[in-house]
Amino acid sequence: MKKSKLEIEYSFDFELLGIISTAKGYKLAWEINQRLMINLVKQPDLVVGFKKNAEKSFSFYAHETVLNRLKLFKNKPSENEPGKYFLIPEFPHFDFIILAAMEEQFSHERLLEMIKSIPSVQLVAAIPLEGLRSKSNFIF
Repeated sequence: MKKSKLEIEYSFDFELLGIISTAKGYKLAWEINQRLMINLVKQPDLVVGFKKNAEKSFSFYAHETVLNRLKLFKNKPSENEPGKYFLIPEFPHFDFIILAAMEEQFSHERLLEMIKSIPSVQLVAAIPLEGLRSKSNFIF
């Protein structure tokens, strides 16, 4: 019997930013809310499956309107397993990941500038989606 393989092509209509910060997630979310005049709200943890049936949960905050979407994810799982699992394993040095699809409020450059100006943010950088193997972690 002939086997068929299902291939699904997703469109990734968002940008990813990596943040290095020593702040806790709730504090960084509050600072982003203040700076961008948005309302990031704590969501139930995102559960991601890894090899050997391991499932890890990642805390995140979300702000969504009809035209805008911004989510702040912790790059390390909620459980304390340092160095083993990351939401984006290609960039383990980032503490937080921002998923942004801001059609009406901010351009990519303006968003980077505003987040850089937050005192607890040490570094913010764009994460290129081309060639990023773990971008499927953001399809939910």
